[in-house]
Amino acid sequence: MKTTRTQRRRRVKERGPVWLFDLDNTLHHASHEIFPAINKAMTQYIIDTLNVDLDEANRLRVGYTVRYGATLLGLVRHHGVDPADFLRVVHTFADLKSMVRAERGLARMVRALPGRKIVLTNAPTLYAHAVLAELGIGRLFERVIAIEDMQHRGTWRAKPDAGMLRRAMRSAGVRMSDAILVEDTHGHLKRYKRLGIRTVWIVGHLPNRRDASGQVSLRRPGTGKPHYVDQRVRSLRSLLPRN
Repeated sequence: MKTTRTQRRRRVKERGPVWLFDLDNTLHHASHEIFPAINKAMTQYIIDTLNVDLDEANRLRVGYTVRYGATLLGLVRHHGVDPADFLRVVHTFADLKSMVRAERGLARMVRALPGRKIVLTNAPTLYAHAVLAELGIGRLFERVIAIEDMQHRGTWRAKPDAGMLRRAMRSAGVRMSDAILVEDTHGHLKRYKRLGIRTVWIVGHLPNRRDASGQVSLRRPGTGKPHYVDQRVRSLRSLLPRN
């Protein structure tokens, strides 16, 4: 259902937090199984479509993500890849249910957060809604802003594009000063902090780092918070209001 201009204006006047949730590695543990599967599918798609070897395909996949925020944008801009075909192929899974991992009590925690809730993801629409359905939290969000919704004048955009966020927030009737972005990618938080929103870096689903010897270096909660991060948490539980 589309929101009318009058409804948007009314919402702008209603002060209160508006939670902008990233999806992967924020609302669920994508690094457990889904991200490896997506990365493998993206790499194979690049090999098959551009006729390059494995090393070049991985270089393009990672490089375009770093440069543009999403591999898709680089493939569309520099190679003329069909975006709909790419998104469909690399985000389709035979058994998504078995791949999804999340915190116990996720729905209860999201429901308990005061204010409006929106999903803001560089993932495609069908995949985002499918994951939210598996998590049992789809109805808790007033809208999902996926990568198809980030296009502007025929050009594909993605987080952390500043103009895209401004347009998305205007459409949703959200003041920047009311927005709280909960995100695992600290580079997105850094870019968007400049727009006046509040930032939460969630690290509980991030893969453990390894040192030069290959040993796992466990992350410690509450440490290493960059200046552009208002709050660093391991779990959404830390965001719940305290009685």
